[in-house]
Amino acid sequence: MSVHVNISDQAISTPELLKDFESRLTSSGGVVSFSGVVRPDGKDSRVLGLFLQSYSPMTENGIETAVGQALNRWPLEALAVHHRTGEIRTGETIVFVATASKHRRAAFEAADFLMDYLKTEAVFWKKEITEAGDFWIEPREQDYQDNQRWQQSETN
Repeated sequence: MSVHVNISDQAISTPELLKDFESRLTSSGGVVSFSGVVRPDGKDSRVLGLFLQSYSPMTENGIETAVGQALNRWPLEALAVHHRTGEIRTGETIVFVATASKHRRAAFEAADFLMDYLKTEAVFWKKEITEAGDFWIEPREQDYQDNQRWQQSETN
């Protein structure tokens, strides 16, 4: 089992991380990766970047708990979560998540589960840097609804 979690202010290189992730696989038939990138379109003006701050060790512990839940829920061979902090400019990668399993469905669902956790429950403070000024932002209602389905499916 290969598990890697990293929170850093260093740039994320999706191609390098994916190549490294895949190089450690021995029996997976399904590999899913997701990269989140800073979009230029804001609510009221053009976005120049984001500023993300974490609260160590609370942020890491929460992500480790979500990783443990994913590993208990799906038969994964490998899992990786890389998240940026600090100032991240438009077009740069904020987050990279990869999962691998013998079959695709488990890999897709585990990656989706982890992203829903990162969007709504992980302890990060996010400030949007725009042409009109800087604004603290919260997850959207849709993000909370997406995350809620995992709690519902766990009880069914």
